[in-house]
Amino acid sequence: MIRSHYFYFLMHNIAARFWKHKMPLLASFKITYRCNLKCRSCPFWRMAPMQISYSDALQIMDELFARGVRLLIFEGGEPFLWKDGEYSLDQLVQYARQRFFRVGITTNGLLPLKSPADIIWVSIDGLKQTHEANRGVCFDKIMHNIDSSSHPRIFANITINKLNYQEIPALIKFLDKKVRGITIQFYYPFPNSEDLALSNSERKAVLEKLIGLKKNGYPILDSISVLEALKDNQWRCHDWLIASAEPDGRINIGCYLKDRAEISCDQCGFAAHAEISKAFEWNWEAISVGKRTFNFRVV
Repeated sequence: MIRSHYFYFLMHNIAARFWKHKMPLLASFKITYRCNLKCRSCPFWRMAPMQISYSDALQIMDELFARGVRLLIFEGGEPFLWKDGEYSLDQLVQYARQRFFRVGITTNGLLPLKSPADIIWVSIDGLKQTHEANRGVCFDKIMHNIDSSSHPRIFANITINKLNYQEIPALIKFLDKKVRGITIQFYYPFPNSEDLALSNSERKAVLEKLIGLKKNGYPILDSISVLEALKDNQWRCHDWLIASAEPDGRINIGCYLKDRAEISCDQCGFAAHAEISKAFEWNWEAISVGKRTFNFRVV
């Protein structure tokens, strides 16, 4: 089965390069805009409290699979809040795992971290005071849920912004041993919170610290190649590798910001986009990040 995954990725790459048959590989699926937090940095809880139905969600997953997607991440809002009658997020994950190579969830961590998903990403914005300056009183509950979870692959995802960038090294050291790995991205200036975006000099400074921490063995999953590229956004974006699905059933192929915010490539901080784009270009470090993150092993 593992070898079939690699064969698919290889044929997908060849088809895109030589036959211009470009299909997405990774999709984020926002199943609801409902959330149990009102984070200053997030635009989605401000939207109408929409969620997709169970039957429509299955159709969306089938369509994403047909379009080429093999890695699916459920998002929100808060995806653990999703429910449709007798169906909960677990049933969506179980259906997804029958189709996709790997299934993940991105959560704020306020609800118990129990799921059949392959990976759970918990969004952590800083140490307690900083995290709660953005999200409200919740840090201790989130740490309790991480510590008490038996899920084998819990990762932290840090969105680096004006509030937290100076304490990123301390946060990485705090999270070491608490989670299996750490991914980062830089805050994108969504409307009403543009002041949270870093300047270029601030971004470069924190990236240098992240590179040093990674070299010293801290569990930062992002490749050094991508961390270097994010300093000046000197990387070629193959945005067609990414798909996004919304609670109303819309599917977009391309940039995560498509139909969500004004797109400014100069301000992009989506490390996952950079990683998958570099992997497509046969950057071995980026390919290795994908293997470790999604736990692909040759057996």
